[in-house]
Amino acid sequence: MLRSAMALQEQCCVKEECGDDNITECTVKTEEYETSIDTITNEGIAVQLKEEDEEQKVSEETPENTEYNEETTNRSFHRVLVLTEASNKDKTTNNNLYHCPQCEKTFAKMQFLKTHLRVHTGEKPYGCLHCGRRFSHLASLTGHRRTHTGEKPYQCFQCGKRFALSGSLKLHERIHTGEKPYQCLQCGKSFSRHAFLKKHQRMHSGEKPFCCLQCGKRFSHPSSLKDHEGSHTGGKPYSCSECGRQFSHPSSLKVHERIHSGEKPYHCTQCGKNFSHLTSLKIHVRIHTGERPYQCSQCGKGFSHAGLLKGHERIHTGEKPYHCTQCGKSFTQSSALKVHQRIHTGEKPYRCSECDKCFSHPGSLKIHQRKHTGEKPYQCEQCGKSFYRSWYLKVHQRIHTEEKEVTSS
Repeated sequence: MLRSAMALQEQCCVKEECGDDNITECTVKTEEYETSIDTITNEGIAVQLKEEDEEQKVSEETPENTEYNEETTNRSFHRVLVLTEASNKDKTTNNNLYHCPQCEKTFAKMQFLKTHLRVHTGEKPYGCLHCGRRFSHLASLTGHRRTHTGEKPYQCFQCGKRFALSGSLKLHERIHTGEKPYQCLQCGKSFSRHAFLKKHQRMHSGEKPFCCLQCGKRFSHPSSLKDHEGSHTGGKPYSCSECGRQFSHPSSLKVHERIHSGEKPYHCTQCGKNFSHLTSLKIHVRIHTGERPYQCSQCGKGFSHAGLLKGHERIHTGEKPYHCTQCGKSFTQSSALKVHQRIHTGEKPYRCSECDKCFSHPGSLKIHQRKHTGEKPYQCEQCGKSFYRSWYLKVHQRIHTEEKEVTSS
């Protein structure tokens, strides 16, 4: 009886906010989330919630087995009454919008502002009974539960792939449609996800908001921080079945395993070259586009990859942080140290498929293979003679330099 009375009161509150006694559907979209009140019955209110900044966008009805007791329900009901009163008294004169005092975002209704404030307060009132993880929105909890049940009710009509969250399906569909609604105002590049745009913008700003509490090292992406933290804790629970190498993150193991399988799922549409990692493909594509988004603040030289810029900057600072434990020689880049160490170990992992000759560096193998292919990419501008190594061209060019010196004398 109490529940029926409360449900009836909830109906009144919702109708009062919508301003129409006969309304059965009221949808309001805001910058942060969307709340849709679909059907008002004696059993309660079905609620849908979406968050723009979270990838776990969900669209679900309130589950019957939600872990609420009578006290929680009474608190929620009291909050609805308070918000209804506030919506009549506290509306601002600026287009009837409610302003967040923390970040100045505006909302059409007071309850949307109240929900948004959880971003600043960190309040997460909804808890998962399986794993204890907490959420700021009931619908986020509903979507999370499917990770335990395995339920995936949302299916892509194009490829049949299924998803636990309606928002995940929506993001996936952009693969088929090519839709990229999020554009960088600095360089014009577009992205299919808001999170991808935010990550990209850090490339321009140099922002690294994720900090390691152990050593203070900063990162531009949370997954990079998570991988780094494993180096302190030694927590690397994911092990490669082929070579035993351990990783702190399952995605790192997955990428590593492609070394053994030879899988290269990422394909360049320009030249047909394949890559084992998406990041490698993105960096490679810049060869075709000429894009060099990473610029040296000292000399203005541009680079296609952040690591190349970082290594270049050490030319200006003179820093050589990578030391060989065998001979003490120092290097500006870790890759240079790795190649150097093969002098001591004798390791030659790069083998020529034509003659089985082995090399310690991939560049050396590439140069060697030109003997078999006959490729000679280095041409003398003076006489047109070609060479398969740049060094041979430099030696050859001295002939012309000496000829000029003899002629001038």
